[in-house]
Amino acid sequence: MTITEDRPAEAAGEIGKARRRKEDQRLITGRTRWTDNITLPGMLHIAMVRSPFAHANVKSIDVEEAKAARNVVAVLTGKDLADTQGANANAWPITPDQVTPDHLPMAVDRIACAGEIVACVVARSAAEARDAAELVDVDYEELPAVLDMKEAIKDEVLAHPHLKTNKSAFWQLDSKEAGTGGDVDEAIAKAREGGIVIEREYRQQRLIPAFMEPRSVVVDPTGEQITMWTATQIPHILRFLLAATTGVAESKIRVIAPDVGGGFGGKLQTTPEEFIAFAVARRLAKPVKYTETRSESLVSGHHGRDQWQKLTLSAEKDGTVTGFKVELLADLGAYVAIMGGGVPVLGAWMFNSIYKFPAYRFNVQTILTNKTWVDAYRGAGRPEATFGIERMMDELAAELGVDPLEVREKNWIKHDEFPFTTVAGMTYDSGNYEAATAKAKELFGYDELRAEQQRRRESNDPVQLGIGVSTFTEMCGLAPSRILGQLSYGAGGWEAASIRMLPTGKVEVVTGTSPHGQGHETAWSQIVADKLGVPFEDVEVLHGDTQIAHKGLDTYGSRSLVVGGEAVVRAANKVIERAKPIAAHLLEASVDDLEFKEGRFGVRGTDKGISMGELALASFAAHNLPDGVEPGLDADATFDPDNFSFPHGTHLCAVEVDTETGATTMRKYVCVDDIGTIINPLIVEGQVHGGLVQGIAQALWEGAEYDEQGTLVTGSFVDYTLPTAADTISFVTDHTTSPSTYNSLGAKGVGEAGTIASTPAVVNAVVDALRPLGVEDVAMPCTPERVWKAINAGRAVNPEGERDAQAHFDQGTANQDAGTSGTDASPGSSTSSASEGSQS
Repeated sequence: MTITEDRPAEAAGEIGKARRRKEDQRLITGRTRWTDNITLPGMLHIAMVRSPFAHANVKSIDVEEAKAARNVVAVLTGKDLADTQGANANAWPITPDQVTPDHLPMAVDRIACAGEIVACVVARSAAEARDAAELVDVDYEELPAVLDMKEAIKDEVLAHPHLKTNKSAFWQLDSKEAGTGGDVDEAIAKAREGGIVIEREYRQQRLIPAFMEPRSVVVDPTGEQITMWTATQIPHILRFLLAATTGVAESKIRVIAPDVGGGFGGKLQTTPEEFIAFAVARRLAKPVKYTETRSESLVSGHHGRDQWQKLTLSAEKDGTVTGFKVELLADLGAYVAIMGGGVPVLGAWMFNSIYKFPAYRFNVQTILTNKTWVDAYRGAGRPEATFGIERMMDELAAELGVDPLEVREKNWIKHDEFPFTTVAGMTYDSGNYEAATAKAKELFGYDELRAEQQRRRESNDPVQLGIGVSTFTEMCGLAPSRILGQLSYGAGGWEAASIRMLPTGKVEVVTGTSPHGQGHETAWSQIVADKLGVPFEDVEVLHGDTQIAHKGLDTYGSRSLVVGGEAVVRAANKVIERAKPIAAHLLEASVDDLEFKEGRFGVRGTDKGISMGELALASFAAHNLPDGVEPGLDADATFDPDNFSFPHGTHLCAVEVDTETGATTMRKYVCVDDIGTIINPLIVEGQVHGGLVQGIAQALWEGAEYDEQGTLVTGSFVDYTLPTAADTISFVTDHTTSPSTYNSLGAKGVGEAGTIASTPAVVNAVVDALRPLGVEDVAMPCTPERVWKAINAGRAVNPEGERDAQAHFDQGTANQDAGTSGTDASPGSSTSSASEGSQS
């Protein structure tokens, strides 16, 4: 993978310097402490017994043979743990009347999805526990399962019969009601008479967060506290929910997230296995460990995405957008997970993206089915929204017969219009879509590739070239807390940090964020080294342990730098303020005469000065402090942002599609992201590269599939086609800079940007290659089979094969006039219409 050659020179200070990550030595060499590496004296091992059925009553469980197996200590069922196992919570009920089924970690008498736990075996080794789990005999009464959300909404087959409905919640944002825009129905009606109306239906397939390290949990109940080590993104939230649902005092629970091998939202849960291990350890008064197999991870770890999108866009005949209506069905699976229905709601503020829509309506109906529950997956609602709007902008460009970038530029927010309040009510503080797009076009060789595309079309080349565009923005870092409270979100948006100045001059930074591969130890060290003027090597970052970092809201949603990093900055500023009176006293000067620069307090106009390290020792010794000044320079800070941060960028993708086989090959990928101030370019590149691969994988390869009985048929990496480095190409990455005004660093999030932007860029490229053949959409993942079928379906409708976008536009208009357009609910279906007025 490549970067541009004209990268700016390395920064003079630590911020902006491309430092190698402190974490990498131990992570790459394996000299670290993953949860599964932890072994405690007398530790027992747990294996789970999982239902093979998607929906069933548990009639009986015979555990006698398993109990008699070698080295088995206990076999426990849901009834055994009913009063102690706690519960998986939904932290974001999106409406007051949301239907939320109880989600016990271990089922007692009924299961609602395949892979749900019905019993566990505890043995002296993991192998013995797994073998004995095979001996547990469960008698199931299989029940009808509902697996398709469009069938589920009919309430004919119920995922939870006692709830009487599969509809969990309906949530809506309407610009007219909110006072942020006009009436979208009026805008669409007006466009039908004298403009353009585009109607499409898109499928966001179900995905699986395939993190590198499987989930693992170790619980030790033998000390004064119950200590849990677990591969989680949310140690602080987990500790709170363990206490809240089991009755154990929070002060008696310690949660440690050691080095965690990836998450992508997949470890943003309080998992059934964590609750079960906690309950088993308490019951047996012995340490226990559970580590999932990869198959268990794919089947029962939460899934992501899974939406139907029905989208309607209206525009004037010159391409100026006038309205956008979004109607979603979102499959929650069998239970409402910790973020649950809130994930699609996050898209409400992002479907309008960077465009100046005068009218807008978003609504979502969340649905319960008998599949694994769905929750946050890298991007969480924003990739789904970006996909929808960027596909629609391409469709508008095709309808107009103009370049896709032209119609975007016509409608996006101009750089001199910031801050800009959108039709969804969000205030974007900064951005420059023109600059990012111009740089991306230059790096991509946009005009040259368009010329090559035209030559291939004119020569009827069997391998067609497609060019995909994605111009996006996203919102990073849930905030502020008071707004989250109004939305019934169960937590705040703040983050905490502490800085400890040690008497040796070294610095400890304690952060409430909990990294799982992001590089916090390096980036936070760079921030503190710059702010306090201490060597980068002298800063140590502590995290992921609720006993050490006692306050925090953890890591997800690209919040760590823009919220947690700002908390670190504020703690550093407090350290400087605490040091000032001591420095003034020791230098025999007034505080007003001091200046702090590069880690040293000096007296203006003199060469007198004292370093931060010297002050740390003097404050520790406390031999000569000013009256009323306490020893120590340590400081705590909490930051609750006033708003999200809004990174943006332009992604361009070129693909070659073999029209005879359906094979798709990526030719070139360029992205220019604007993430505000960059702390470490090397970390940013890693985040962007990883995000790109994940988003491209949704477009081309990944998808969780169930059979008619509710069995996950993509339950291994044989069938769930996770890409490797060999499946991708070198990316060209660069950036522009529009600093955020919502934090003093000027930083914006980057962890999810690549994933959010890349999926529509790739799909737009595939469709662009095939549009002359009558193809308007290919359902994701765009496998060779699906592409080949789309080509042949397009040819069946239009045997001659249209050869340019204008011809396609004219044909679409003629079809509408003939009354042939309509709504098709099948995957990848689409309809469009243009009024007579749009032909002029």
